[in-house]
Amino acid sequence: MADSAFFCTLSHEGVLAVIGNDASKFLQGQLTCNLNYLSDTRSSLGARCTQKGRMQSSFRILLEPQGCFLAMARELVEPQLADLKKYAVFSKSKLTDDSDHWVRFGLSQGDAVLQGLGIELPADTDSVARANGLIAIRVSEGRTELWAPAEQAEHLHQQLKAQLPEADINQWTLGQIRAGIGQVMPQTRELFIPQMINLQAVGGVSFKKGCYTGQEIVARMQYLGKLKRRLYRLSLEAGNAQPEPGTPLFSPTHSSAVGEVVIAAHTPERIELLAVLTADAVEAGDIHVGDLQGPALTLLDLPYQLDRDREIQR
Repeated sequence: MADSAFFCTLSHEGVLAVIGNDASKFLQGQLTCNLNYLSDTRSSLGARCTQKGRMQSSFRILLEPQGCFLAMARELVEPQLADLKKYAVFSKSKLTDDSDHWVRFGLSQGDAVLQGLGIELPADTDSVARANGLIAIRVSEGRTELWAPAEQAEHLHQQLKAQLPEADINQWTLGQIRAGIGQVMPQTRELFIPQMINLQAVGGVSFKKGCYTGQEIVARMQYLGKLKRRLYRLSLEAGNAQPEPGTPLFSPTHSSAVGEVVIAAHTPERIELLAVLTADAVEAGDIHVGDLQGPALTLLDLPYQLDRDREIQR
């Protein structure tokens, strides 16, 4: 169903708002993405890192006239707010949890529905279109986020329900996995640097924007380092328990864990997941969930290639 037409409520994520005259300037020195690339018609993925380059959160960021909105795992909004507020003391910007002010829907193959709502959204990933108080964001091929003020939630839900089958978050996550877009969850907070989840390959890291928190580590890894772990897409036979984010993965060729699950979702036939793994463990091809006796994983393709030269042009 992940590749078919449906909609679901994105209740698993919250919205962090940074409002004020200095919002973009403040965030430019805090986030991996380049806010100069944002506009009324362009959004971006991004991350907020520690000084050591470990991601506290990953998100989609949206530019609005009064500031910026960052959509991330709901449980990460408050801890991310607490950290950012420490750096915003001298900035003319206000940081709040804006989750209750928005309703967000995920649409798969829903362009006809968007057009019926008066929204003409380009096919390009990260494109943004607005109409009648609604905001649509192309997050990957055929997949769209639709944002609306909370007071429009019930009416919009009924409009969508009249035209599309309603699905659960699992179906949306499955599409995200197939698009190769990793995400920081509460269980994996401060575990990965951005390149470990291929964030630079999907436009979430800029290497030309200048300094931000954790930038030295992230840039050094891109230009000088040899990344030992990165994101892969894998599958697990149906009938096994769906692994949670952060579940360790093992290989007989190593004495300790070779990686961790990032996100997972299921179909009737199998479980699909994104995981951060060591390249040599993937090459050996014998990877198990939970422990060495756990169920075996099968490697699947990602929809993009890693290209260092292209990535550093952002």
